[in-house]
Amino acid sequence: MKVNLKRVNNAFHYEAFTEDKIKVNIDANPSIGGEGKGTRPMELLLMGVAGCASIDLGLILKKQKLELLDYNVEITAERNENVAKNFKSINLHFILFGNLDDNKVARAIELTLTKYCSVALSLDKEIEITSTYELK
Repeated sequence: MKVNLKRVNNAFHYEAFTEDKIKVNIDANPSIGGEGKGTRPMELLLMGVAGCASIDLGLILKKQKLELLDYNVEITAERNENVAKNFKSINLHFILFGNLDDNKVARAIELTLTKYCSVALSLDKEIEITSTYELK
């Protein structure tokens, strides 16, 4: 895996490209000179956790032969008050639509976050990762 990042301007706007040439705009918080031209790095990390967990959860539910009609995940995080302001905790709230078995969904979410989601498993063990869900 390889990503290329290039500077776009003299502020903090960058473009990152995947090996498949997919572009992501990255920028800093306006409080330090960002211009709102891209996603902030810590937001990207949360998106990565949510995306990875969503893919793995979808695969597990498919193997369980559960019909997922629609899906949403809301991810919230709390940051430490240190110099780095790294994450203290992350919560993923899964909202699943369909005729789903509550016990199977709960187990699938547990497996997703403890065994399969490579992004979540790559984070510092000091970060508390929790989940909640609702079936509709």
